[in-house]
Amino acid sequence: MPNTPEHRCRITLGDEGPLLVQGPVEVTCPDGSVAVSDRFVVAVCMCRRSRIYPWCDTSHRRRQKPRSPD
Repeated sequence: MPNTPEHRCRITLGDEGPLLVQGPVEVTCPDGSVAVSDRFVVAVCMCRRSRIYPWCDTSHRRRQKPRSPD
């Protein structure tokens, strides 16, 4: 898929979840490694808790929100 206005890459940002990217995608990690996925939509981990980083495994769901003061 060329990077042109007719074929834009769609990225969906969530408040507390992963970054959803319409695939196929190639992700370059901070250590220089490259992860490739041919899936239609991929979930990229933003919390770095995933065991399959850079892909999301829903580990962010186990994170507890801070309690508000009473």
